[in-house]
Amino acid sequence: MVLNKWLISLLLCIGSICYGQNTTKKTPLSEVIISLEKQFNIKFSYAVEDVANTAIEQPNTSFTLQETIDYLNSKTLLNFKALDNRYVTVSVLNKTISVCGIVFSDEKKSRLVGASVLVNNIGRSTITDKNGTFNLQNIPITATLTVSYLGFESRQFSANELFSAQNNCKEIVLSTKNEELNQVLINVYLTPGLQKYLDGSTVLNTKKFGILPGLIEPDILQSVQALPGVESTNESIANINVRGGTNDQNLVLWDNIKMYHSGHFFGLISAYNPNLTNKVIVSKNGTSAEYSDGVSSSINMYTKDLVTNAFSGGAGINSISADAFLEIPITKKIELHISGRRSITDLFKSPTYTKYFDRSFQDTEINADSDQNNTSSDFYFYDYTAKLLFDLNEKHQFRANIIGINNALDYSESRITNSNETQPKTSNLSQKNMGYGGSWKAQWNPKLSSNFITYFSRYNIDATDYRVETDQRLTEANEVMETGAKLNTYYKTNDNLNFLFGYQFNETGMLNQTTVSAPFYSSTKKDVLLNHALFSEIEYNKNNTYLRVGLRLNYFQKFEKFLVEPRINIRQKLSDQFALKLEGEFKNQSTTQIVDFEDDFLGVEKRRWVLVNDKDIPIATSKQGSFGVEFNQNKLNVEATGFYKIVDGITASNQGFYNSFQFTNANGSYTAKGFEFLANKTARQYSVWVSYTFSTNDYEFDTFTPSTFPNNVDIRHSVSLGFYYDILKNLKIAVGGVWRNGQPYTKPIEGNETVQNGNNTMVNYDCPNHENLDDFMRLDASLNYNFNLSQSIKASFTAGVINATNQDNLINRYYKVNPNDSNDAIQVDNKSLGLTPNISFRVNF
Repeated sequence: MVLNKWLISLLLCIGSICYGQNTTKKTPLSEVIISLEKQFNIKFSYAVEDVANTAIEQPNTSFTLQETIDYLNSKTLLNFKALDNRYVTVSVLNKTISVCGIVFSDEKKSRLVGASVLVNNIGRSTITDKNGTFNLQNIPITATLTVSYLGFESRQFSANELFSAQNNCKEIVLSTKNEELNQVLINVYLTPGLQKYLDGSTVLNTKKFGILPGLIEPDILQSVQALPGVESTNESIANINVRGGTNDQNLVLWDNIKMYHSGHFFGLISAYNPNLTNKVIVSKNGTSAEYSDGVSSSINMYTKDLVTNAFSGGAGINSISADAFLEIPITKKIELHISGRRSITDLFKSPTYTKYFDRSFQDTEINADSDQNNTSSDFYFYDYTAKLLFDLNEKHQFRANIIGINNALDYSESRITNSNETQPKTSNLSQKNMGYGGSWKAQWNPKLSSNFITYFSRYNIDATDYRVETDQRLTEANEVMETGAKLNTYYKTNDNLNFLFGYQFNETGMLNQTTVSAPFYSSTKKDVLLNHALFSEIEYNKNNTYLRVGLRLNYFQKFEKFLVEPRINIRQKLSDQFALKLEGEFKNQSTTQIVDFEDDFLGVEKRRWVLVNDKDIPIATSKQGSFGVEFNQNKLNVEATGFYKIVDGITASNQGFYNSFQFTNANGSYTAKGFEFLANKTARQYSVWVSYTFSTNDYEFDTFTPSTFPNNVDIRHSVSLGFYYDILKNLKIAVGGVWRNGQPYTKPIEGNETVQNGNNTMVNYDCPNHENLDDFMRLDASLNYNFNLSQSIKASFTAGVINATNQDNLINRYYKVNPNDSNDAIQVDNKSLGLTPNISFRVNF
């Protein structure tokens, strides 16, 4: 009984002490200021709203004036400064504070030692100590801090979120990344901002991007062409050939929205704004089972996905266009990212524009008969994006996206007839791609997470062409509408093993329409295809072994057809310097482009999208394998890879033949095999590289004679080299070039150049693709200078030149019947860009 009384008394005593400690009275800051003015006979200068909602403990009456000011600075987010013995100013500007935090993992709530803490824009950083704690002094109150740790999602905080008047460090919990196994293998790959992952994919980090020769901005569709095995035979991003494939065989995703159009100026400029694009991943082989389509490659673009609670943005202008972007915090959990770009060519026609225009519209109706007729053209383009980010809590994130791309051309011509009358001709072309998407990421527990994705993509190209000589108005349209949904479920067994299970649904509809006014003719064709897919994948990474094995089961509802696609990606490290890699995949594609030389869009765009019908347009399938060796020591990276690739189900109309098979319908395949080599040496100030590709690429069409002949993009030898150097801390230069064999073409039979086919006279072609153009060679250079306009505004000036030596390169050659002599064939040569300069100026805040 006595013991119980003692326990009760002790508990009451402790309770009274604790209560007393936790009920210290706080006084409104406005009242504290009044009392201090009387105590020290001073005056405080402040805005009432700055102190209205702040309360603190009364400072000790034994403090001197300076000790009192130091106390106020430590207990509030305001800046107290004594001007003299009489006046003290109170402000929220130029305030520096101390911040601290304790970083935990979300799984076991264990403290993370060595986590990075970066104060954005001022270059200060630190790491957490053995207790997972960090402290930083004299941090601007307006600063933003990024906390990151390998294998975990980074988080950003404003400085005042990490400030505590009671010196209690904020607890920061980092969520585990689902893709943590796919670590960065090479941090600087060719140039800063280009990286290589363990699975062999190439990644562009636009925020850290340096420069590549000829480029004035971080453009992945241009940058990827520096990699071995990647070509653009007509130097267009709308025609990227990966290991011998056509451009429509590249899967292009923007924030998980499938895109059917990639370029402005008909392929000379990327249509994707790089300023809000955070990461771009390019895969040539060994793709994740999550993805279908793209039998040649996959290009995945991801925009910024972090709610930063910080307002930022930027704007820029170059010789072709102007753009701007903003990151706007709405609440602590909601943020809006927007960007826009528009050409300035209708206001100012720079030398760069003239070069691009001549290159894009050579050998088209836009330039035809221009010497005899008065012509005018108005060409412009624009694009825009918007993304809404909503973090419900640390476990659930919602995102909504929109992207718009538009190219427009209006062309008018006044033609003088035989009766000396002037007849007007008006034509126009519109090319658009709109995309809408949304996602819901959920972390159900430390091991289980999911990502639900949905999107809608719409592509339209419309042209109206009035032909004076036949008094005809030709109207053409090509439309693609695709709706998709995908559910990915991730299960993390341990730190070394991940599982992926998923389901995907796609509905794709396409329309092709042609209308002629006189004589009246109309043709409309619509097709719809529904695809379902189940996929599963296991990813393992431990010690020196990386393994990703997946399986995808595709079902085409219209054809009641199944396709099974295995995927494999292995990297085995043999020593600190050497590693072996093995990649393989089966893939399919249910959309393709055909090239129509008769019903083209003003001669500017000859391709239109069509759906497979499993008959004359079959589902394209690919089988690809590659094996390589890697050497990496002292920032010297050497890679050698052999590959073998078969793509079946291609059509003759898809290849754009300029030979005797030009108007023939047939199904066939192509086989590409070769060897890729890359050597890259990087240091603190420079990076130098050389790449070489040897490959053979042959068609096989059983119904043709000959049945086997070189592919249109059969480039046997290709060499790319470059040099990047930091001349000063803020001054960079990049110089590089490319040399490759000329692409194949077909000559007419000498002495018998044309042949009669019914009522038509046609070119009488010789053996297909038996000749080659002259070798292609180009030297490019770029210069970048960064400087500060103010403490918070950074600027950069970039100058670039394509084809600095003004090399006269041919990129295509074909023949057509001479209109003045039906027994003769005229040679038509398409040329690449000549010397093309460009400059840009950007500001970021």
